[in-house]
Amino acid sequence: MPDMLNALTVDVEDWFQGIELDAGDCHRFEPRLEVGMEALLSLLESESIRATFFVLGSAAQRHPQLVKRIAAEGHEVATHGLTHRFVCDLGREQFRQEIRASVHLLEDITGKRVLGHRAPFFSVTRSCWWAFEVLAAEGLRYDSSIFPVHNYRYGIPDAPRFPFRVNVNGTSLAEFPISTVRVGRLNVPFSGGFYFRFWPYSLLRWGIRRLNQSNQPVVVYLHPWELDPEHPRVPLPRRISMTHYHNLDSTWRKLVRLLRDFRFGRVEDVLFCAEGARST
Repeated sequence: MPDMLNALTVDVEDWFQGIELDAGDCHRFEPRLEVGMEALLSLLESESIRATFFVLGSAAQRHPQLVKRIAAEGHEVATHGLTHRFVCDLGREQFRQEIRASVHLLEDITGKRVLGHRAPFFSVTRSCWWAFEVLAAEGLRYDSSIFPVHNYRYGIPDAPRFPFRVNVNGTSLAEFPISTVRVGRLNVPFSGGFYFRFWPYSLLRWGIRRLNQSNQPVVVYLHPWELDPEHPRVPLPRRISMTHYHNLDSTWRKLVRLLRDFRFGRVEDVLFCAEGARST
């Protein structure tokens, strides 16, 4: 088994929370978060793997026992915000309020400090770089929101591709950007979500090996609904429908192979163990 420890991450949100619906529309749909989460937690326990779960505050409010289980089974609980809205749409002050509320909620449920954040839709971009000031002020130690690609919803194409530190008001915050491989002049995403389902397993394995051989850890991300291919299908714009529903049946098979081919752990372990700064 390779020596490099990679980060396995899960964005804990229900199937309808990532498809750009109005907040009021979400109440019309069947909650199914526990379906995918049960399958995933059981798999990780059987493989003795610990991961980082970026938990959406509204999901934690509805499923506090699930959040307790995540923490009790040795996984890291981090914040995915409160309402799954784009950071720039929230604005600085509302973003601050939502981060504070989500962190307090998760810490109250688990009794453990929250160290990390991932923005809904990876929506920390150049136009809301101020988010790092808010995160640092609220006591978070790392972020994993920057996607160094072009995308209609997110992306900072010229951002560093590997973990780096963002200097903020005399302190710094670690950033673990979403992994890409460099092909010619392009950063090609492969390690999670639609890209994980789109590419054949051989390319996923190649991408991780290529980065690990360069002594760079990979961050893999997925959503519980990707392990629940029977969740409802609703009419959506083609661009959204394709990325959400494409090849859902492949997720489980690819994930099982990945967990056995590579080493995975929590973000806090990948970023901070060398510094002797694991959470308490």
